[in-house]
Amino acid sequence: MGSQEKDTTTYHNDFPILHDSRPDDVSIHAFMVSTTRGFLPRIDPIVTLPVEFDPLESILQRMPVTTASGEPGLLAQGNGQLGEAVHKELPDLTEFVDKYRHDLPLMNALYRDYSFLASAYLLEPCHERFVMGEEYGLGRQVLPANVARPIARCAEICEFKPFMEYAGSYALFNYRLVDPSLGFSFSEPSNVRLIRAFEHGLDPSSSEAGFVLVHIDMVRHSGPLVAGAVASLDACRRSTLSSSSTRPEMTGLSARQSLNVSLSQMLAALKKINATMETMWKRSRPDDYTSFRTFIFGITKQSMFPYGVVYEGLPDSNGRPLSFRGESGANDSMIPLMDNLLQIPMPDTPLTRILDDFRSYRPSNHRAFLEWVKRGSEEVGLRRWALALGDSGRGTDDTTTEEERAEVRHSRSLWIQVLNQVRDFRWRHWCFAREYILKQTSHPTATGGSPIVTWLPNQLQAVMGHMMGLYERMGGDEAGGLGEECKDIMELVRRQDETLKKEVRKYCEERGVSGA
Repeated sequence: MGSQEKDTTTYHNDFPILHDSRPDDVSIHAFMVSTTRGFLPRIDPIVTLPVEFDPLESILQRMPVTTASGEPGLLAQGNGQLGEAVHKELPDLTEFVDKYRHDLPLMNALYRDYSFLASAYLLEPCHERFVMGEEYGLGRQVLPANVARPIARCAEICEFKPFMEYAGSYALFNYRLVDPSLGFSFSEPSNVRLIRAFEHGLDPSSSEAGFVLVHIDMVRHSGPLVAGAVASLDACRRSTLSSSSTRPEMTGLSARQSLNVSLSQMLAALKKINATMETMWKRSRPDDYTSFRTFIFGITKQSMFPYGVVYEGLPDSNGRPLSFRGESGANDSMIPLMDNLLQIPMPDTPLTRILDDFRSYRPSNHRAFLEWVKRGSEEVGLRRWALALGDSGRGTDDTTTEEERAEVRHSRSLWIQVLNQVRDFRWRHWCFAREYILKQTSHPTATGGSPIVTWLPNQLQAVMGHMMGLYERMGGDEAGGLGEECKDIMELVRRQDETLKKEVRKYCEERGVSGA
């Protein structure tokens, strides 16, 4: 397959993949998939807003429960002090949003800041009840025009929803480097800080900061996932141009050898991501999570907003309530990338339809890339070729030497190992849900509006079931020849599958919900 270089961007089958993040280019969105920064923004987030937004900045600095100075902020004072400040102090700055609309990274920063303010404003009454030990009750049902109009305009320009999203505001565009020359140094003392926070997150040692910083730390390892996914598709396409899937090319590697290099690259990255994810336990305490979690709830499927939220001043809505899902780590693009590349099938259930809905809560370039990978993997038959399954005409049927058969076995082993990292990620996510949420609160829905007991298991069980099915198709323990590591992996998968079913059944019974 040919590629053309244009301004440090390679076009793979017409999809642009950045290799240089072009940090000085303000004409393209802050979130563009790259082989260097992966799914992180292509530039470090903008911290300082233009002077026209000083009224917004003033409120945001005074907003957190604990401000940067350590003093109690508006959200700590009770009696709706944040809401009062929004009503009295904040003008409608939409005209200045339009003034700077050609600077897309700045638009993303404004989107982040208005989304923080919108969520805090809407959920302030729920937070005040929560700290008094009461139920959440109702949030504010109307977002005033001085917040609704500018956030809607920023969202339109940046191609987000006009509500807080995981990548565009809460997590991935919400960090600053204390010393830019040190880069992403998370060792103590961490060089990475949050720009905005709701509770104590401006203190880097807080659980709120730890929660967000772990996600950033994970995603900084995503560049090799992007590179490996693209290279895997390229290898499969190249194999169709060869009379043999093992014919050496200009690189000195056959298509299959190139595939195995790519799978190894993604495997190494996923191991780093999962190891970083494991640090959540010490960087963000389970019993702290529910206090700052209040502010990251969405509108959809939440009892706090039974009829949605009216966004004042938006002519397109005609005064009708709007509804959006809350930010969620499930909106991250790393695991969906692997789902699409590896063609992991999901069951046709209402829970999977929630997963499909989450796809629209990602940066537009991420969405397009994930769809491009999904379509490409299916069109070239990546899984079938990689695992030499069926009569594709490109697999073990075409291999004539033990060396070629060994390469196929290596592909199969790496594929199972990569799937196992996807399983490990989703298992740990379930463990977080169990310890941080199920054991801490009776609220039935996650921040994104999914059922808290059954939604994550829906995807986790799908991955484990897929792994067991593939492993059997490749011969299982006896004839597969995939080695002891894969055998041990599958033993763990079978045990976890049974454990998960028991845990889900237990929590469904305790909470009186259906396991379907």
